[in-house]
Amino acid sequence: MAKKDRHVSETPATQMLRRAGISYTEHPYDYVEHGGTAESAAQLGVPEHAVVKTLVMQDDRAQPLIVLMYGDRQVSTKNLAREIGVKSVEPCKPEVAQRHSGYLVGGTSPFGMRKAMPVHVEASVLDLPRIYINGGRRGFLVGLAPQVLVQLLGARPVHCAL
Repeated sequence: MAKKDRHVSETPATQMLRRAGISYTEHPYDYVEHGGTAESAAQLGVPEHAVVKTLVMQDDRAQPLIVLMYGDRQVSTKNLAREIGVKSVEPCKPEVAQRHSGYLVGGTSPFGMRKAMPVHVEASVLDLPRIYINGGRRGFLVGLAPQVLVQLLGARPVHCAL
């Protein structure tokens, strides 16, 4: 099928990965509004648990932060706030998330963001053999080793999965 052969043009995320010499695979799929990780996992034939979503959140002082979570799990904002030492954490509104990240919601990659923000990753994600994470465009995931999240982004492991 030709869909697998589609090449997705460069994004700030793929540029950052290339500059850092990170090996990754490209996984384009047909973006479906509100389809989320279940849709991308189904189209790509990978477990939704290995698809990692990039969530732009903010603390009680409106300071933005990134949370990387399994596609099939939710974030306990209460546990996350406790772990990172703030009063509360909540998702940013879509337009605020886009302003911070430089990416459209549904196409947010933790790589190549407009603004440097602290990155937190659900700790057990780092135990997966391979993850699929947004490559900086709707309908485009990159496959890579989860340790890249710590090496390249300085992602801090946290325990906040529901």
